[in-house]
This record gives sequence, structure tokens and C-alpha cells, in this order.
Amino acid sequence: MIHSLSDVQSKNIGENTNIWQFCVVLSGAKIGSSCNICSHCFIENDVIIGDNVTVKCGVQLWDGMRVEDNVFIGPNVTFCNDKYPKSKNKDFKLEPVIIKKGASIGANATILPGVTIGENALIAAGSVVTKDVEANILYVNKLVKTL
Repeated sequence: MIHSLSDVQSKNIGENTNIWQFCVVLSGAKIGSSCNICSHCFIENDVIIGDNVTVKCGVQLWDGMRVEDNVFIGPNVTFCNDKYPKSKNKDFKLEPVIIKKGASIGANATILPGVTIGENALIAAGSVVTKDVEANILYVNKLVKTL
């Protein structure tokens, strides 16, 4: 289901995926099957989302993002893909973010450029993730605990 009040330009949307109102999905984006993209989300061109992914309200997925199967992205999670952002930056260097299978990211977490979040990792709400997070780790603002 693609809500009539969304702007979905991509033809690469899997079966049984729901995209709710006020979302923008650019033409190059790829979204898998049985996903739920909640309202007020933006998905840029060079984004690949696997199957069974939930993206809650107010999330922007920027170029270079790779989101594997069974990932949960909580409301208002912020992703960055440029370590040194500037307006009209000619020297922009894309630093992709990768979210591995089964990971969950809590509300209002911030994921900095170039970070990989490991399989089944859990990022606590409000955390700021500056470095890679290993698989099966609970990450709470730089404190880590094995799940």
C-alpha cells in the first residue's frame, strides 16, 4: 500500500510494503517486501532497504544507507553521511551507514557517518553512535553490554 498523500518515485518497492502519508521516496531507492515506512519519512536515491524493515515516523535515510532484513528504526532516528557538512561542499565525501540484519535503533538515536551497526545489536533511545557497534551488543551512549 502506498498512501495517496506520499510521493513515491521509486518502482523498486517489494510486495506487502506499506508507505504511509507524507513520505518521499526518490526514484533510485530500493525497498524490500513486507516493510512498514511510517509517515513523514524521506528516502534518498542510493538507499537499499531489506525485507521486514520498520522505519518509524520522522526518519530520513540518506544516500549510501544499507539496511538489512528485520531491522527496526525508531521514531526520529537521525543518520548522517558526511563528517564535515557544508553548504554546497564540492569536496563532499559520502560515508555510508550500514545496519545489519535484526538490529534495532531506539527513538532519537543519532548515527554518525561511516558507522556499521552489527547483527541483532540494540541501540538505546537517545544514544549517539560514533563508531561501529558489534553484533549482539546493547549500546547505551558508549556503554556496551553483550545481549
